[in-house]
Amino acid sequence: MTISVIIPTLNEEQALGQTLASLPSSLALETIIVDGGSSDRTLPIASAFCTETSNSHIVGASTGRARQMNEGAKMSRGDILLFLHADTQVPSDASRIIESALQDPAIVGGRFDVRFDTDSGWGRIISALMNWRSRTSGIATGDQGIFVRRHIFEQLGGFADIPLMEDIEFSRRLKQTGSTVALRQTVITSFRRWEQQGPLRTILLMWILRFLYWAGVNPHQLARFYHTVR
Repeated sequence: MTISVIIPTLNEEQALGQTLASLPSSLALETIIVDGGSSDRTLPIASAFCTETSNSHIVGASTGRARQMNEGAKMSRGDILLFLHADTQVPSDASRIIESALQDPAIVGGRFDVRFDTDSGWGRIISALMNWRSRTSGIATGDQGIFVRRHIFEQLGGFADIPLMEDIEFSRRLKQTGSTVALRQTVITSFRRWEQQGPLRTILLMWILRFLYWAGVNPHQLARFYHTVR
């Protein structure tokens, strides 16, 4: 099995370099960075990485994480698609872990557990709750490094073109297609959003947004509320 890593970016100069530097050389057939119109140093950082790494390239797409990830998938060649946030680092043996998880043909995809790059008490509590909720519900978030078999991704029509909750919407459809795996191995993601907004305020906002989403509120309306609050 070959793996394509797809990383959507939009003004990620603070995190992208570290994420790219931490990618194991053995992980991917290719790394595709899909930029949604960055105005900071994201593109120079990505270009420097692509110059040093022959199996990497940059793709442009209209702004929107779902659109960017779909465009990256369209350009990819791997049997497995790993969607990785620009501030999330995978374990050094990620390739072996993913391939082992997908040895069972009944498994259509999965995700990693997540931990934050800070060792604060809040970081440990929030990541533990995220992993527990995901394992209990079968729903993954983009922070957890979602991976899926290419033919299943194409069968599902990729991510829905919505501005928010695209990861939750996709993983809901994915688990209806077949079995998914919740790996115990962890990816490391940035705690910056929680630090900027405050842990309690961010938790409350995420709960409200998810409740409204499950209650049937249109993601486009939620996106307006999300950006207004932020």
